[in-house]
Amino acid sequence: MDKNLYSLMLMDSVVSEIDKICLREGTNRSNLVNQILAEYVSLMTPEKRIDSIFRNIEKLMSETSELVPFVTPNQRTMSMKSSLEYKYRPTIKYMVQLYRVPNGAIGELVVNFRTQSAALLADMAEFFRLWKRLEDAYIARHYEPGVIRYELYDTRLVRTIAVPRNRNYTNEELGGAISDYVKMFDELMKRYLSGTDSPEELEKRYLAYLNQGIGLV
Repeated sequence: MDKNLYSLMLMDSVVSEIDKICLREGTNRSNLVNQILAEYVSLMTPEKRIDSIFRNIEKLMSETSELVPFVTPNQRTMSMKSSLEYKYRPTIKYMVQLYRVPNGAIGELVVNFRTQSAALLADMAEFFRLWKRLEDAYIARHYEPGVIRYELYDTRLVRTIAVPRNRNYTNEELGGAISDYVKMFDELMKRYLSGTDSPEELEKRYLAYLNQGIGLV
């Protein structure tokens, strides 16, 4: 949705209250007034869409003890934290960013991990490469070419988020799909890093999730 500059005559007392809300919610005057007017005319803005999706993810994530969600109002990014059953219990941080204007991809998932263990870093990189091979083999064909992209750094994986071809998700369905994907990724990663599952066993579990409709996002 395009934005343009408009002149409005407002009471000073109204602007004062608007500014207080902006400070409390971490937004600016223009965005807040835009949201208020959009709600008044029942228009779904990109900001409201993102907030709705994040609130649904937060609700679904709160049902599990494995991942702790963090949502800040009026932001295009939310995060989730998870701990590995490993020496010093290193933390995994998942960040979901949704684009205000989708461009094929609708956002991206960033997986950050901090550890001083060279062995764990190597295992994480190995898992990420395995994960990409699985997605290339089983789900890439459901998307427009090149829309699912990966970037692997020393302590970070970035993967774009997209809606499969010929599918339309409501905000609630998209929140559920992202939530399920992160939970699946987190579970299978932990099983792999702990040595519980071999690559072959992990592939079977991954396919079982796909057969339940989980993993397409």
